[in-house]
Amino acid sequence: MNSLRRLRWPMALFALISTGDEMAQVAFVEGAHEAGIGFVLRNHPTPKKHQIETMPGGVAVIDFDNDGLEDLYFVNGGTVPELVKVNESYWNRLYRNNGDGTFSDVTVRAGVAGAGYGMAAAVADYDNDGWADLFVPGVNRNILYRNKGDGTFADVTRTAGVTGDKPKKMWSISAGWFDYGNDGLLDLFVVNYCKWNPETEVYCGLPKPGYRTFCHPKHYEGLPNSLYRNNGDGTFTDVSVESGIAAHIGKGMGLAFADYNEDGRMDIFVANDTVPNFLFRNDGGGRFTEIGMRAGVALSEDGVALSSMGADFRDVDNDGRPDLFVTALSNETFPLFINRGGDFRDMTYQSGLGHLTLPSSGWGAGIFDLNNDGWKDMFTAGSHVMDNEELLSSRRSKQPNRVFVNLGGGKFADALTKAVWPSRFHRGAAFGDFNNDGRIDVAVSCLNDKAELLWNRTTPEHHWIQIELRGHQSNRDGIGARVRVTDKTGRVQHNHVTTSVGYASSSTKRVHFGLGIVSHITEIAVRWPSGASQTLNDVAANQRLRIEER
Repeated sequence: MNSLRRLRWPMALFALISTGDEMAQVAFVEGAHEAGIGFVLRNHPTPKKHQIETMPGGVAVIDFDNDGLEDLYFVNGGTVPELVKVNESYWNRLYRNNGDGTFSDVTVRAGVAGAGYGMAAAVADYDNDGWADLFVPGVNRNILYRNKGDGTFADVTRTAGVTGDKPKKMWSISAGWFDYGNDGLLDLFVVNYCKWNPETEVYCGLPKPGYRTFCHPKHYEGLPNSLYRNNGDGTFTDVSVESGIAAHIGKGMGLAFADYNEDGRMDIFVANDTVPNFLFRNDGGGRFTEIGMRAGVALSEDGVALSSMGADFRDVDNDGRPDLFVTALSNETFPLFINRGGDFRDMTYQSGLGHLTLPSSGWGAGIFDLNNDGWKDMFTAGSHVMDNEELLSSRRSKQPNRVFVNLGGGKFADALTKAVWPSRFHRGAAFGDFNNDGRIDVAVSCLNDKAELLWNRTTPEHHWIQIELRGHQSNRDGIGARVRVTDKTGRVQHNHVTTSVGYASSSTKRVHFGLGIVSHITEIAVRWPSGASQTLNDVAANQRLRIEER
């Protein structure tokens, strides 16, 4: 921490809002350059405005060397329409956390520069060998990197059977790991967007120089998503058809997992672009039923399919049921769907998020307690889809990131009214505690601009606990496990283990809880994916706690 304090931070981003008797605060300091992160997201923009150009790119948190420090992986594009990484500027990049506030680029040694036109990243230990692996979906090409445990990765895409080339032209835009059968093996869900062919792409926008735009999704044919079952021997079986997933055609972007109905099985939410969102209920036996419309999360409150992009699926009101937060375009709002125990209620306007988000467009998103007060807040990566929106409307193309502070009681407030944030073409956002100080930091990618590393400097430094699970009967990462924390005041909070957060990105597998002024936890209860339950009593705050499945 002393070395961190000596660094010179070029930009302080402070967010203050009034909450009555107290002043709630979220403060970030941008320090990517000082940290040694010089990544630039290259989308290779062309005058033809190919649809893929506006869609990259994901960010992933991954402790690839198991040193207890969370590292960063950025996904990059390629040339258009060739879909080639013609030089190093298009490489994906892996940055190792040095533990002193700086990162080192270890891409070459690790062997993860990638190929083709990348979109996203998904992190988890799929082979249960104790090392975090990496899946990188993209345009007509997916890559699975197996962590060899020596600082390098092996491309095992073809032998594992997850190339994603059936049918051909399968544009994958997000992905995530979860154990849908609770067999201790992590399965892979891949979100596919639409059929893209540069030779048949139509002209959209006004017929004069500078006014061509990216086309509305209605001009493209949607795709089904893909589900790969982990066979436990390093290979996967495509079960998209027999599971019921392939029966539903969408234009997927964001992906999030949670056990929304508390039946012990992980369910799937897919944020779709301009068509109804999907909620795949896990029925057991390898089958899923799509119930988005019935559950109340397919459309906005006024019955409109939004330009849904990023999503997170966590309990925001501390009632024990995971809720849904989705980013979309300006003039649409960012919907908040509150879980009522089987279905959801659109509380976007009642929560205050309606008028707060109406002017904004968002991509990456995350629900984390950013000020450690015991209520989960929301972060969104801001930017319009169009890079020339100023010519078409009163909205801006480049937009700032946003933070919405949870006031409790189902209400949120804008935490950035007094902050000076840069407006950029932000895309993916990944969340982790990169300096292990108990405050959640954020890494954000930006089209044709340097990535942002936002160090959380919120004061006062409230108490916290971070829990890392290690499964034995369950998957090694404990993905899908539910955690309940009760502090000495009797307040109860809930969360679950997932790395699938936001848009095209992957975040920390640690389960984070803010505790406010409370420094002692009465009980931590874990329900593992295997069905086993475990309880710890009398736990001190302000520590990273590893719990091993008994």
